[in-house]
Amino acid sequence: MGGFLLALVCLAAGAAAPVVGPFEAEAAGVASNAIDTAVRAGLQKRGLVPARVCSDEVFLRRVYLDVIGTLPEPQAVLDFVADTRPNKRAAVIEALLGRDELADYWAMKWCDVLRVKSEFPINLWPNAVQAYHQWIREAIRQNRPCDQVARALLTSSGSNFRVPPVNFYRALQGRDPASLAGAVALTFMGSRLESWPEDRRAGLAAFFSRVAYKYTGEWKEEIICLDPAATAPVAAVFPDGRAVQIPAGQDPREVFADWLLAPGNPWFARNIANRLWANLFGRGIIHEPDDIRPDNPPSNPELLAELERELVAARYDWRQVLRLVLNSRTYQQSSIPQSNQPEAEALFACYPVRRLEAEVLADALSWIGGKGESYSSAVPEPFTFIPPYQRTIALADGSISSPFLEMLGRPARDTGLVSERNNEPNDSQRLHLLNSTSVRQQIEQSRMIQAVAQRARGDADEVIRGIYLVVLSREPTAAETAAAKQYAQSAGLGPKQAIDDLVWALINTKEFLYRH
Repeated sequence: MGGFLLALVCLAAGAAAPVVGPFEAEAAGVASNAIDTAVRAGLQKRGLVPARVCSDEVFLRRVYLDVIGTLPEPQAVLDFVADTRPNKRAAVIEALLGRDELADYWAMKWCDVLRVKSEFPINLWPNAVQAYHQWIREAIRQNRPCDQVARALLTSSGSNFRVPPVNFYRALQGRDPASLAGAVALTFMGSRLESWPEDRRAGLAAFFSRVAYKYTGEWKEEIICLDPAATAPVAAVFPDGRAVQIPAGQDPREVFADWLLAPGNPWFARNIANRLWANLFGRGIIHEPDDIRPDNPPSNPELLAELERELVAARYDWRQVLRLVLNSRTYQQSSIPQSNQPEAEALFACYPVRRLEAEVLADALSWIGGKGESYSSAVPEPFTFIPPYQRTIALADGSISSPFLEMLGRPARDTGLVSERNNEPNDSQRLHLLNSTSVRQQIEQSRMIQAVAQRARGDADEVIRGIYLVVLSREPTAAETAAAKQYAQSAGLGPKQAIDDLVWALINTKEFLYRH
């Protein structure tokens, strides 16, 4: 932390801050792309200087967490740092975009938005939750274009057990046209319907006035379809103010989907581009990412327009946008700002520091401890039991939780709002990580830490080095090694206790708990 303090002192004094190791790189080494052009232009208008490029160790940990929600293996860190290829960062990005964990991690994010939850107040029930989650995960794994996914969610009809996307219309607290329209606007347009004029709200709701629900003989199964009793034409109004008369035999949802997903319509592309950016930076170019309205303008309009163009040009291949952003110098910046102006982070002059999500942190602790968490839910039937080998990021049901996940701010998935997830630290979290019996047992019984000690063969420097690689994904500095050795000697600790104390200290650091 001394390096961070030194950088802040230099900024306050108006001096050029020295490179802060091991978090910053000496040289740039990252080519700029269209993202950087737009970001730099915005920074120059405000006299802001972008941060230096982050170190290889920071980059690898960051991109693993942001793409697959997983910490890198120690050997992967060593191999990456030793790699001298100029394109090694791009190669890692490409490899991560093909990993299975990407589908689990990004399905978790979209299940928050789509309210995938079996119990009150959503009440999808376990059968539908499993079908819906699997469909979302497969769409991500297969890299289905996001406009095709949106069309399926908007227009599908059938059994919510057998046609999973119809659960979009089931996973709501209300089933009236206004509630359906509100969910559509929030999910696909990033807009909160309550901020719209009343006539526009009514005009949008008309597109969903023919959605009907029918129970079957199957337990908790429902059919979502068009109301067969409604035979009159539908008068609706698109969000851009254009009125439309829809014949009785036509599905109004399809008319709306055609409008929303038409080339040149900015609503959908802007929403997806802004949400993708927010997932990588912790804040949208329009912030909050689901509060798009005229009086909440983007912090960098040119940047958002560039992302929209890239998404449309890629035929809504969201991974292509992800690839572009991840390869940008903006993404690969250090989290240490070169300016003390308060708007630096909002304008992406540095990488925004933010705490790991509850599920990611649970998996990280389980990975270090070598034992996964078990989750279960006895209500509602059928009972659900999640084996410990399944990672927390792969939990399908928002109703299956734990005190740890709730304490760390996992969303309830009641509203679909991004703000339901709370990544703000609090005293309960700090006390738990410092005093928890379960955390202590994970550390004391960790086979990974035991293997580090065995490989070191009594060499204290090697033990400390191995622990830092496991917990912080980097090697320790000389000062950190000296401090760890001095602590063990001054406290008169045996090797096992000294190792456990060091691991416990490191998992309580912001460097472990936060993206940086």
